[in-house]
Amino acid sequence: MKKSIPLNERIIFALDFSDPQTAKEWVEKLDGNIKFFKVGLQLFLAGWWPVIDHIVERGNKVMVDLKFFDIPETVSLAVQQLANRKITFATIHGNRPIIEAAVKHKNGLKILAVTVLTSFDESDMVEMGFTGNIDDLVLIRARKAIALGCDGVVSSALEASGLRDELGQNFMIVTPGIRPGVNRDVIQNDDQKRVATAKDAIRSGADYVVIGRPISTSDNPLETIATLQQEIQEALEQRDPIG
Repeated sequence: MKKSIPLNERIIFALDFSDPQTAKEWVEKLDGNIKFFKVGLQLFLAGWWPVIDHIVERGNKVMVDLKFFDIPETVSLAVQQLANRKITFATIHGNRPIIEAAVKHKNGLKILAVTVLTSFDESDMVEMGFTGNIDDLVLIRARKAIALGCDGVVSSALEASGLRDELGQNFMIVTPGIRPGVNRDVIQNDDQKRVATAKDAIRSGADYVVIGRPISTSDNPLETIATLQQEIQEALEQRDPIG
């Protein structure tokens, strides 16, 4: 199943800023070239609803990445707070009761289940007491989330291909941890461990890529976006050839 996603929505720009005004300026700077923006915990606590309203009032989409993880009733009430805000995606963590609580009141909001954070690697798995590998855990969590009514998952590009092979096309994969080329040194103090290029992520089956610092630290953000979008278009053509 091919999804009709405009090219300027394939990149979700991560507004990872502590100043709401700076975030709004980036929305205005990129508006048109990018039509999808992520508001995470840092910015949400700094700017609350006015930042989200600013994004959607300009005709853009927003992913509220707060990774809700709490008792089911609290998660349910939190999801309800997002209703009628024209928010497109919201993220959650959790087991069956938490997922069920989130999807019960989504009311048009698309719920994405976080599988394993891209800042985790195999050594973190061992330290936390998991005996399997990351691929297995991502698949287990994704299968459960989709079965319980989530619209998609958040996973690294390294697991995207396996998820498509096992679970098909009828759900969304949103992939963070996107880095330019093979050189990660352009990102200072990088906390991501399971990374890939935008082209590799899309070619592996991701629908969207979340990108922040490779754009925000670029000398020419619009040129960087154009290059990334060209890579994404090439990946889509390789993945879903016409005819």
